[in-house]
Amino acid sequence: MARLQALKEEGHWPTLLAAFFYFDMSFMIWTILGPLSTEIVESFAASGFIMSSGQKATLLSLPILSGALLRIVLGFGVDKFGAKKTALSSQFIVICALLFTYLQGSSITYDMLLVVAVFLGFAGASFAVALPQAGQWYPPKLQGLVLGIAGAANVGVVMGFLFAPKIAELYGWQTVFLLGAGLASILFITYLVLAKDAPASVYKANPKKLKDYVKLLKDKDTWWFNLFYAISFGGFVGFGVFLKLYLMDTYPKEMAEVGLSWLAEENIKVVAGYFGALCIFGGTVLRPIGGAIADKMGGVKSLYIFFSVVVVMTVINAVLTLPFGIAILVFFITMANLGMANGAVFQLVPQRFAKDIGVMVGIIGAAGGLGGTALIKTLGWSKDTFDGYSAGFLIFAGVTLIAIGGISLVKTRWRTTWGATSGGRI
Repeated sequence: MARLQALKEEGHWPTLLAAFFYFDMSFMIWTILGPLSTEIVESFAASGFIMSSGQKATLLSLPILSGALLRIVLGFGVDKFGAKKTALSSQFIVICALLFTYLQGSSITYDMLLVVAVFLGFAGASFAVALPQAGQWYPPKLQGLVLGIAGAANVGVVMGFLFAPKIAELYGWQTVFLLGAGLASILFITYLVLAKDAPASVYKANPKKLKDYVKLLKDKDTWWFNLFYAISFGGFVGFGVFLKLYLMDTYPKEMAEVGLSWLAEENIKVVAGYFGALCIFGGTVLRPIGGAIADKMGGVKSLYIFFSVVVVMTVINAVLTLPFGIAILVFFITMANLGMANGAVFQLVPQRFAKDIGVMVGIIGAAGGLGGTALIKTLGWSKDTFDGYSAGFLIFAGVTLIAIGGISLVKTRWRTTWGATSGGRI
């Protein structure tokens, strides 16, 4: 309670509140193609355009790729124009993309939707705006709490999976984009009214330059952290976005039975959304738990555990034909450990790059988005090439094994160099 009281007394809580809603809603919009994937595929099929698994993967991965790259672009925008102007400009672009999709209706083409997917990346890049906007107002002792609140955006992904399929079933998938535009417009006004850039008396700007990124990219530890986050966050967002498509391809009969027996004949696409939301919820809720575990036992040991569980779960999914209930449990455990690994990675990063944390957040955040893009494309390739997803799962498990090997290579050096003076557990 004392720390929450300090948020009111030492910073600007309306900005923190606006940043939270901006990031949360933006994450829902960023990943909205995931819960609508089957509805979109079926609507195109009805008009004569049959998407291959590769085309589906491209559509789902483009917002993730665009968001990854735009995080760095918007990071520069925050430095040059201020967080508020950057956020409002980005939000306006997202609103236009959503309205365009709705107004096109059934006449929208696949290529048009690819362009929309790129612009949805501006929502995913909100990470680079909301966190600095909120953090600039608060002293170092409150940064962990502030960034934890402002960054609690994965709930938006869960909400998208819970409600988007049902709305699409009742009113058509384009209506979800109209509702998204309405919510984004409300958020635009809320941000305009509530959010403020911190004055110079509170926050001394230290603009990031291109050379700062180049300098850190020459550091080999940067690349290890990029790999770890490409697996943890990339795995989380990649599996999350692709999960509904996977369930519809693999377990349509089982979900129909669940709909009949549990949910009063619910449409199986809606059922798939519910189970997708359940698995994503595991990673969302447990992310801060992963950070707490890393604080207690050290980030290195925590990543060993989380990544090892992910390897076991993905290999099980790849080599065994699982009953539906077991498959959901395996995915839940996978997503939970990926979420906790996210927390563990960011327990280590501030200790290693305390003086460059702003730049490193942009670099590692981009790596996470690129990892998610690669995973989605790999799963689509696996389905097209082998008529199944086993190869995609095995490739992801193999990359995660490489990361575990990387942890073994660096742990002694980390603990005896910067870990010895960081003040936290390595």
